[in-house]
Amino acid sequence: MARMTSTSASTPPSSPARGRLGWSLALLAFGSLITSLDFTVVYVALPEIARDVGFSAHSLQWVLSGYAIFYGGFLLLGGRLSDLLGRRRMFVVGMALFGGASLLGGLATSPGQLVAARILQGIGAAVLFPATLSLVSTTFAEGRERNRAMTVWAGAGAVGLSLGALLGGVLTETTGWEGVFFVNVPLVIVAALAAFALLPADGPRTRGSFDLPGALTGTGGATLLVLAIAQGPEEGWTSGLVLGAAAVAAALLAAFVAIESRSASPLLPLRLFSNRSLGAAVVVIFAFGMTLQAVPYFLTLHFQDVLGFSALEGGAAFLGPTLAITAGNLISERLVARYGTRTTLIAGMALGSAGAVLLAAGISAGGTYLGALGGIVVVGLAMGLIFPAMFLAASTGVESHEQGTASGLASTALQVGGGAGLAVLVGIATADLDGLTGEPLRIATADGLRTVVYVVAGGALLGVLAALRLPGRSRGGAQAPPLDAANGAGAGAG
Repeated sequence: MARMTSTSASTPPSSPARGRLGWSLALLAFGSLITSLDFTVVYVALPEIARDVGFSAHSLQWVLSGYAIFYGGFLLLGGRLSDLLGRRRMFVVGMALFGGASLLGGLATSPGQLVAARILQGIGAAVLFPATLSLVSTTFAEGRERNRAMTVWAGAGAVGLSLGALLGGVLTETTGWEGVFFVNVPLVIVAALAAFALLPADGPRTRGSFDLPGALTGTGGATLLVLAIAQGPEEGWTSGLVLGAAAVAAALLAAFVAIESRSASPLLPLRLFSNRSLGAAVVVIFAFGMTLQAVPYFLTLHFQDVLGFSALEGGAAFLGPTLAITAGNLISERLVARYGTRTTLIAGMALGSAGAVLLAAGISAGGTYLGALGGIVVVGLAMGLIFPAMFLAASTGVESHEQGTASGLASTALQVGGGAGLAVLVGIATADLDGLTGEPLRIATADGLRTVVYVVAGGALLGVLAALRLPGRSRGGAQAPPLDAANGAGAGAG
């Protein structure tokens, strides 16, 4: 992914190949869509899952966090596998693993089985995601063609965050909660087969080593850290489980840093953190994951627990934020071209904070969907503005042969931030449910949700502060280089 191992990265595609580029982009956008969509497609099905499978209000969030944490933890290894074994090969392997895990999820009859299936889905997504990103970079010619393709790819991922809840509502109502897992199986089979016809063939396998110690220590440390955060509200912050998990997490993460500093082929070269743009972008992405990315989850609880919507009605209610995110994504492309990623991200995070305040004001026990719609739309617009811009910011000033590693780091920050943020926010939302443990469908109250959204508003402001650390536009107002930058000459490269 980082080093180009074939001539497809620099040689324009032939005329016959150009005729397939539209279908190729659609397939790669689907790869981006399905990995983000499956983070949210289970949202609307959560009440039925809690009732049928036997989750508690506190443990239910692991249906989401299990996917997010292992997705984030294995992204760097997934990128390295694409570099060494071939992008199309890993696209197909990722699709196959994702589909198999989806089948197991639909067949699960206990919380442990379902969380295990979600973990496997996350690992499959971690293989698939960097393969799709690197294929976009090497399939489309440098310049406007590739930039537009990258916008479509990133936009598919942003829309998937909200579209998943809409699709989940339809499937849950018509087929039961199992349908949100089974639907992936035929889709990934078609996508895997289409890859052989639409994606460029891999060249010879590149010789290189796998940083398995780094992958294991990094993933283990991140997982145990979020476990400690997730169980803190329920077990108590001074409990043996929480303190033990936090201590082991700290040791593993320290070992990860030591391994990466000495490895001949590290998953994460530590010198990348000296890049001012990448470092600031990672903090923005982490803040986005911890705050605004969690809003669709809590909207699901608001629609069903507070407003009393059915699964189908709750899914339909996500049409509003889906359209808002799409509009925000289209606006983001224009803002980045005119003002740069720094200004776009500052505006997006500030707008997200304001939208969260507006949304919190619209959440009440006797409220209506229309009363919260203004905040929902503003938050959706902000998410659409932020999503493409934050990945472009993470690429600024990074040399071409390390763009894959930088994108893996950015995606890891998003997924780990999302998992950790969800754990904290769920603890806040369920703090007043001690007397309602016998009602598994009652996951949150209006007061708890309103408090959560205010916390999201405050957290988003931290993203604004991080965005202020991003370099401005280069002299003469030139746009910072996108993901296909050929060298490190981007604006303000650290």
